[in-house]
Amino acid sequence: MKKKYFVTSVVLSMLTISTFAQESIIGEINYGLLEKYIEAARVNYPKRKLVKAQEDISKAGVTISQLSYLDIFSASYFYRPNDKAAIIAPGTVNPYIVNGIQYGININLGNFLQKPFLVKRAKAEYKVAQLQTADYDVSLVTEVKRRYYNYVQMLQELKIRTIKTQDNKSVADNSKRRFEKGEITLDQYNFSRIQLADASTERLQTEVNYLNAKDALEEIIGQKLTDIK
Repeated sequence: MKKKYFVTSVVLSMLTISTFAQESIIGEINYGLLEKYIEAARVNYPKRKLVKAQEDISKAGVTISQLSYLDIFSASYFYRPNDKAAIIAPGTVNPYIVNGIQYGININLGNFLQKPFLVKRAKAEYKVAQLQTADYDVSLVTEVKRRYYNYVQMLQELKIRTIKTQDNKSVADNSKRRFEKGEITLDQYNFSRIQLADASTERLQTEVNYLNAKDALEEIIGQKLTDIK
């Protein structure tokens, strides 16, 4: 009878492990929620904000370079009074052909030749910044997915470990009662206790892994998971 009970316990443990092995996380993936996490990461993740800010700076540089065409020109004026007595001595001829206010516009030839190339460079820098943002977005999406899948995996594993621990506790409690009645040997009773201890240890480690996965996902999306529905 004792041997039969021991074999039954071992078979039950093997069946439990087999059931766990058939679990899949694919059905637990919520793609709608995943898209919300990705969008939240685009908005909140500091590194993404930095890349986007650099793109905006490059975009502003294009506008500034285009407006700087006005720097080519410079205006000036000077004034010669019409009162001859104020500009020449009595008995002399006015040396100026034009009197009064005079205006002038100067063109800086060096700046004029440089501007098209400066604008072209600013546009190229903006294009590079756009590509860097797009490239970072691809990496960000991949990282959010990786952390989300790991989170779901740890959540499912925690559920499995919890059930396994509960099952082992039931077996251990039953083994204790049967041992006290003399229905099983001490070795068989100790075996059930070892199984429970191992299951409890695995569950504790899985809880830590789950919390780490949860924190990692919340870090990249910049919000608590409970805040996104």
